[in-house]
Amino acid sequence: MKIAVVTDSTSYLSAEEVERYHIHVVPIPVIIDGRSYDEGVDISTGEFYDWLRNSKSFPSTSQPPLGEMINLYNQLADEGYDTVISIHLASTISGFVNQLKNIAPTIENIRVIPYDSQITVKLMGYLAIEASRMADKGATPEEIIARLDDLRSTIGEYFVVDDLQNLVRGGRLSNASAFIGSVLRIKPLLTFDDDTHEIVAFEKVRSRKKALARVEQLFVEAQAKVDYPLLALVIDANDPEGGQNWADKISAQYPDLPIERSYFGPVIGAHLGEKALALAWLKDYERA
Repeated sequence: MKIAVVTDSTSYLSAEEVERYHIHVVPIPVIIDGRSYDEGVDISTGEFYDWLRNSKSFPSTSQPPLGEMINLYNQLADEGYDTVISIHLASTISGFVNQLKNIAPTIENIRVIPYDSQITVKLMGYLAIEASRMADKGATPEEIIARLDDLRSTIGEYFVVDDLQNLVRGGRLSNASAFIGSVLRIKPLLTFDDDTHEIVAFEKVRSRKKALARVEQLFVEAQAKVDYPLLALVIDANDPEGGQNWADKISAQYPDLPIERSYFGPVIGAHLGEKALALAWLKDYERA
């Protein structure tokens, strides 16, 4: 059995990781002032945030054409793969994975298994990496999906954003009405709800410094509830210095905790806005 792993560009995998784990990445389009750009192909993260500050309108996002996905799956079949596990951003923020579930039964020459990560960003990238690692070791599709389900259930994340304009306008915040109209110094904390898997704002914190401290407190509480090692991740939206400083602070508090750095690229940055920061974690798939 030969299993391919596909994900989308919001996994924010590095070129080295894509090559090392033989992962196929599908770009998600981002639309700026009426023009569509494929994330990671014809727009870089730096270019996006430069344009975001000067854009005449709020950016939006789209879905890759289904025809291109069908062509990709057929190409993988031609390369000798008999199964593809296609891991994509949460169905609560994009209808892409549900579209793939609709077309999967129509593809006859390869078994397509669309998988809802219920998340996005590098957290989803870790799922793709683990799926590829398992496929290389000869695991069955069912074993891989069971492992992904397990890892997905251990994911936690908190986002600190400067404002909610992009999320509200894009309809990605399920309880936006409770937070609209807040004074500018209020920093809402966001997370993916454990039950609905929708992005929700659940606390208002006055000032960015206090918001980050509150996230650190929530992370302490999360660690106390688990009996397995964690891998942590600090993510920034065009604020590498702020992200690194936060990662260094957390690393000093937990010297034995692996902490990696990542970023919000154009598609997710279009919804969160510039200067957002996040602390995220999941079971360390290399140690447990």
